Amino acid sequence: QVQLVEFGGGLVQPGGSLRLSCVASGFIFRINDMGWYRQAPGKERELVARISGDGTTTNYADSLKGRFTISRDNAKNTVYLQMNSLKPEDTAVYYCKRLNLNYWGKGTLVTVSS
Repeated sequence: QVQLVEFGGGLVQPGGSLRLSCVASGFIFRINDMGWYRQAPGKERELVARISGDGTTTNYADSLKGRFTISRDNAKNTVYLQMNSLKPEDTAVYYCKRLNLNYWGKGTLVTVSS
């Protein structure tokens, strides 16, 4: 049974940083591309970043390049999202996802506010 558990969210001031983690289970993690999505209040869910199974290829939403970094540790079945220089508009629930499967975890809330 596929499970994705996201954690690491919280309240952070503008300009601060957070690292999100997502632990996966129930499938062969290392061969699957993974992504981080977010959904802000009143907005549609959007893809933030994606990473190939071996971690060598990454892609980002144009508006986030340079501030967010996606990475993975296949030995730990974990994908990460390092978020720097956070802005209030980054406030959202963040979800990780196996890109070829329509399954969503519960997400983790990131609130950027002073």
